[in-house]
Amino acid sequence: MKPLACIFIAFQLAVISQPGWTQTSTGGVSEAARPAAAVVEAFHAALVRGDAAAARALLADNVLIFEAGSVERSAAEYGGHHMPGDMAFARAVPGIVTNRSGDSDGNTAWIASEGRTTGNYRGKPVDRLSTETMVLVRTGDAWRIRHIHWSSRAAKK
Repeated sequence: MKPLACIFIAFQLAVISQPGWTQTSTGGVSEAARPAAAVVEAFHAALVRGDAAAARALLADNVLIFEAGSVERSAAEYGGHHMPGDMAFARAVPGIVTNRSGDSDGNTAWIASEGRTTGNYRGKPVDRLSTETMVLVRTGDAWRIRHIHWSSRAAKK
C-alpha cells in the first residue's frame, strides 16, 4: 500500500470514530437539555441507518464541524464530504457512549459525550476512545445541531 493511502486510512479512522454510538449513560444531562440530547441520539441513529436526509435535517444549515484538525462550515459541505464515510463507519463499527453530560440555558444547549468504538473497518481493527461536543440551538420547537467537535485516540492496550 502506498504511504498516502495509509495516511488516508488512518485519517479516516481518526475522523469517523464517533458516529454511530449507542448510549449507555446520560450522566449529567440536565432536564432542560434532554430534548437536545435526544437530537444528538437521533443524529447518530440516522448515521447508523445510513439515512443522510434524516441526519441532515438535524443539522443547522450553517453547522460548523471540527474533525481531526479539519473543518466543515455547512451542512451541505459535510453532506458532500465526510457524511458518507461517517455513515459507512457507523454501520460497520459499533460504539458506546460511556458518559454524557449537558445543559441548556433556553435556546442554546451543549451535549458532551465520551465513548469507545471497537470492531473492524475495511479489514483493520478499531479500538478508539472518543469525545464529542455538540452545541445545539432551538428555533421554535426544533433543536438543530450548530457545532460538532469530534476527537479520538487509540485506546491503550
